[in-house]
Amino acid sequence: MKYLSTRGDTTPRGFSDILLEGLAPDGGLYLPTHYPQVDETTLTRWRRLSYADLAFEILSLYIDDIPAADLKALVHRTYTREVFGTDAIVPLRRVEDGIHIEALSNGPTLAFKDMAMQLLGNLFEYELARRGEELNILGATSGDTGSAAEYAMRGKRGVRVFMLSPKGRMSAFQQAQMFSLQDANIHNLSIEGVFDDCQDIVKAVSNHLDFKRRWKIGTVNSINWARLLAQVVYYFAGYFQATSGRVQATPERVSFAVPSGNFGNVCAGHVARMMGVPIHRLVVATNENDVLDEFFRTGTYRVRGTAETHETSSPSMDISKASNFERFVFDLLGRDGGRTKALFADAIAKEGGFTLTADEFARVAGFGFVSGRSTHADRLATIRDAWQRCGTMIDTHTADGLKVAREHLDAGVPMLVLETALPAKFAETIREALGREPERPAGLEGIEALPKRFTVLPADTDRVKAYIESHCD
Repeated sequence: MKYLSTRGDTTPRGFSDILLEGLAPDGGLYLPTHYPQVDETTLTRWRRLSYADLAFEILSLYIDDIPAADLKALVHRTYTREVFGTDAIVPLRRVEDGIHIEALSNGPTLAFKDMAMQLLGNLFEYELARRGEELNILGATSGDTGSAAEYAMRGKRGVRVFMLSPKGRMSAFQQAQMFSLQDANIHNLSIEGVFDDCQDIVKAVSNHLDFKRRWKIGTVNSINWARLLAQVVYYFAGYFQATSGRVQATPERVSFAVPSGNFGNVCAGHVARMMGVPIHRLVVATNENDVLDEFFRTGTYRVRGTAETHETSSPSMDISKASNFERFVFDLLGRDGGRTKALFADAIAKEGGFTLTADEFARVAGFGFVSGRSTHADRLATIRDAWQRCGTMIDTHTADGLKVAREHLDAGVPMLVLETALPAKFAETIREALGREPERPAGLEGIEALPKRFTVLPADTDRVKAYIESHCD
């Protein structure tokens, strides 16, 4: 399997190369040259596998430059009951008729990002050791990516992490998870701006090829294909749990509702659907930062500036420039790298966004996407209803997903809402909705009071580059 850029660079690259590289040299995102197709016979066989074995089968379709025995060992070391709390790894729990929550947040940082980051940490360490190299990871987080990456990379040989987060824009719990880490290879940079400023800095550094190569800069954000690939697995696992597995002329279908900010999580669902998972709908749920909902309703993608990016009670979705969206649009446009570049590199830079032609927008329906929007009032009402009527406590982002999921139910089609975090990470809003504290897993009591280690910097690419240089000696 080889990989190409969404912006037209077709120079063939292997998985291990793009694992360490992040963005393509032309500024695009990597995608495989094709999506391997999975038929009903394969789905039937995979249904009986453990999560780790399922992950190995799926990853093997995309990774052919790591020996199979080594890849299998990495996957089995990652997806264990000890790390994720259950043998199922991503168990379903019923909310109400037709709707289940797929539990993705039982990892060490209580967020779905652990599902990919734990594997990414092991892949990085393996590949760097194989090459005898080091890697400086530069990332941006709106809440959960940072802690998941840092917990996955702490203590890993040959890896340093420089994580950018928007100053004052995360929950107290999220901040404490990151800033309380004292590991020498972890650097938290609190940026005076919003998440999109952090993300822009990461992209700017990645596009400075001389700097990137001199300091061996890589990324763990979902612009890294390896992270998105790891997320594809739980769409298969969710499908298998939600359906009976009978061999039918028409396979049973499922829908997924995905709280969405940077489009990485739901883009993994798009990949699973392209591979052959019988996904009926991919429901994109946004909060007040509704750039994605606007696109799926109108065909217009309009990037918001800092002043228009709302600070909400589902902060991990406070994003107005969805990096992974380019991957879907590339597929939507028939993999036309020139047209994709014109939209994402030129139109956004000049006009702040773009509008698809009528013919291009008409193709969206064929990919199964629908969307909806949720507000703070909606989150409170959904959290309260899920607890009082359904007996399940959910976090603010999952509440956005559940609210929009209810608007797109189809008779006879199970709807799986992807859980994004545990309620403990957003205690303030849980208290507002329910008048009680969410439960915390053992060992995380009082985390906010731990000593914190971080550096405040302006939203300035050169200042971030200077910090990296001074801490890589």
